[in-house]
Amino acid sequence: MSTQVTSTAAVERPKAEFAEPPQPYWKLVLRRFMKHRMAVFGSITLFLLVFMSFVGPFLSPYSFDGIDLPNSNQQWPSMAHWLGTDELGRDILTRLMYAGRISLSVGLSVAFLGVVIGTIVGGLAGYFGKWVDNAGMRLTDVFLSIPILMLLMVMMKFLGKELFIIVLILGATSWMGVARLVRGEFLSLRNQEFIEASHAQGASSIWIMLRHMLPNALAPIFVAATLGVADAIMLESALSFLGFGIQPPTPSWGNMLTDAQQYMISTPWLAFYPGLLIFLTVASINFVGDGLRDALDPKLKR
Repeated sequence: MSTQVTSTAAVERPKAEFAEPPQPYWKLVLRRFMKHRMAVFGSITLFLLVFMSFVGPFLSPYSFDGIDLPNSNQQWPSMAHWLGTDELGRDILTRLMYAGRISLSVGLSVAFLGVVIGTIVGGLAGYFGKWVDNAGMRLTDVFLSIPILMLLMVMMKFLGKELFIIVLILGATSWMGVARLVRGEFLSLRNQEFIEASHAQGASSIWIMLRHMLPNALAPIFVAATLGVADAIMLESALSFLGFGIQPPTPSWGNMLTDAQQYMISTPWLAFYPGLLIFLTVASINFVGDGLRDALDPKLKR
């Protein structure tokens, strides 16, 4: 018998050859996000809702305020009107799609405005500290102590109920949570070595905040912005339901619920459809927010 002797060096290769190359950060985040099943479900549902709201009205043969004279009263779902018609003979599916465009636009705009204001207030408070921190946080506490819904109703009574006014008012009263979050992130970052090194090199405060501190605080800001969209949609729907939001004939899911109140017994689907869409939208956004929080958290194992 002959024995075959192989060199250990030939059998064993350097471990570096088998080590996986480092992946970009966004790929790691995407991989962890895709493992969150509810976040993936929420993303798909949200995409379908956005597509339905922004593309669907162009595909519908009806306008959101068009009256079908042969069916100028409440009709059950049919081939002509897949979800039926309302008390004026308007196609419910078309109105739901157009209302989704309004509600989602309000949610996105309000969340963006709230994040911008909250990031500015929280960033300045966390970076400079001392009296700037005290002033910013006391202002935040004042806004948090005000009953927001009552304030919004009073302000809209005097300023008007146009879409632009509603977005401004909602955005100006939805930044407090983001401000506290950003302040905490900046407080933990301002004593880090790379921040002190930037100070030693003569970098300005604005440059340090925008170039070094803000990018390190983007993960929680993204999560807060996602959840802020859901809060804004719920608040706009509540205002419209109370008659202080989007005014008819322009539909929103909230005022469609208001119009359906008197027909709850005879035609309950008039309230079921907008209520279901509000639920699906808010739940999907919350699922996406939870997935982003887990995917962007550097403390979790990858």
